[in-house]
Amino acid sequence: MNYYKFEDLDVGLSFKFKEIVTEEKMKLFLKLSGDNNALHCDEEYAKKSNMEGRVVYGMLTSSFYSTLVGVYLPGKNCLLQEIKISFNNPLYIGEELVVSGTIIEKDDTFKRVEIKASIKAKDGKVISKAKIKVGVRE
Repeated sequence: MNYYKFEDLDVGLSFKFKEIVTEEKMKLFLKLSGDNNALHCDEEYAKKSNMEGRVVYGMLTSSFYSTLVGVYLPGKNCLLQEIKISFNNPLYIGEELVVSGTIIEKDDTFKRVEIKASIKAKDGKVISKAKIKVGVRE
């Protein structure tokens, strides 16, 4: 876990990490969310819907934005205040994804940073994009 103080953060500071959504993570998310939509749970249905297979929950992939800010950028001192996400492409179970974020704005008055973030598949396909505002606690 990173431990940035507000004064250590600058526009342009970035971080990225890799993750794989496994069948186990899908089952856990289903249990937590109750979202049993066939696109996520039924292989045949997903393929008949012009997908390559079962689609990973968008909110499951988006949970990695929480990991990005809460663990890495800024890390321990983070207080997530706002997130705006756009979903661009499906992700399939077992695909590796890359979560990345860069600080694009720093507000000294409110001790807050804005992070431009994205989740991409290993092949570079954009899964989602986000703008995240986080306060940095002292």
